Amino acid sequence: MAAEQDEAKKTGEIIRRARVLARRSQTDVAAALGYHQSKVSRLEQGRGTEDLRVLRAVATELRIPVEMLGLATAPIADNADRETTGDMHRRTFLAAGVATLAAPAPSAIPYGELVQSLLPGVVPTASTDEEGLPELAGRMTSLRALFLACDYARLELQLPALIGDLRRAAVSSSEATGMLAAAYQTTASLLLKHGDHGHAWLAVGRAMAEAERSGDPVVLASSVRLHAHLLAREHHTAQAVTLVRHTVDHMSGSYDRRSPRHLAVLGMLLLRGVTAAGLGGDRGSVQDFLSEAREVAEMMPGSEPDRWSNFSSINVELHAVNASVLLGDAGLALQAARPLMRRHIPVPERRAALWTDAARAYSQQGRLADGYQALRIAESCAAQDVRRPAVRELVADMAARDRRRTLPELHHFARRLGVPA
Repeated sequence: MAAEQDEAKKTGEIIRRARVLARRSQTDVAAALGYHQSKVSRLEQGRGTEDLRVLRAVATELRIPVEMLGLATAPIADNADRETTGDMHRRTFLAAGVATLAAPAPSAIPYGELVQSLLPGVVPTASTDEEGLPELAGRMTSLRALFLACDYARLELQLPALIGDLRRAAVSSSEATGMLAAAYQTTASLLLKHGDHGHAWLAVGRAMAEAERSGDPVVLASSVRLHAHLLAREHHTAQAVTLVRHTVDHMSGSYDRRSPRHLAVLGMLLLRGVTAAGLGGDRGSVQDFLSEAREVAEMMPGSEPDRWSNFSSINVELHAVNASVLLGDAGLALQAARPLMRRHIPVPERRAALWTDAARAYSQQGRLADGYQALRIAESCAAQDVRRPAVRELVADMAARDRRRTLPELHHFARRLGVPA
């Protein structure tokens, strides 16, 4: 059942992307096929995809190759329906490897030096003076702050040198090994912001390897969080939820005797479970993960972001907003977001996420003007974050739905972000 839901979600995403690229609204596509808009909406949400007649009609209308929607018969091995979880993981990593090989060469992408620093056997240029662990830890904290401030351009420039220094220090220090895992984790998060899943898999693999070498369960759990994030983004939501549950079970219990660092990473892992469950439409798991995350947050009031996490009670409620958006509950999302809009959220990345989620909720309700205003506020919080591919797709979708161009400022905003007309 979980596998079928994942495939349905994937099919829905293919339909949505094809519609946005064609600059057509759900209503327009539905009218052309003689359906109500809600039918197209349900398809894009991964619901009703078992109706092959409707799928074929949509594929024809949007010029989607039928093979992409699983409508063409392809040769299948006799034992294909007996794929195990282990097989799935192997297939996932093989696919990740292919994606990495198929991605542009490092010299062809703006952050090529960063990708180069991930490659086996390649040690990036180190800083001129050898530093001690306290200095390296300070640099790691500073770079994590750049990520939270959404200063991705500076982060891309500074990460390769730090990775090089940490790789040298990690030869003789388990603490440096843990910091190196954190650097790879930050790299994976940055690549996910760019929508570069192929190289993100490479960064996650390096993070997991260094985390295991460090022998620190908290470092390992933090790397698992990124692994689950990437699995969910690749539509393996059920597997991501299972991975989070398994890791949380090993970390949970006796909260009152846990260090703030342990609790922060546990909390962020639970929030990753919230997102994965939301992407998979698993409402029960969303609520379970949120409840436990709130419990963990109560044990560590006033926590400050560090190189390991950005966990707090506010972040829990921000993820509750995001989960409602992912589940299509726009009204609930906006209801939960309004109190947060009046609060001081110190981290720019989190402020931008709140207003971007609000824009998605407004868009789901057809309130494009309100969605545009929310995006402008998000841009004022973190300009570079609004330019990442996921937000540009949202802007493209909103602009395509405003076919009469009643919001010229939205179309100007889209052009300024480089969204294709």
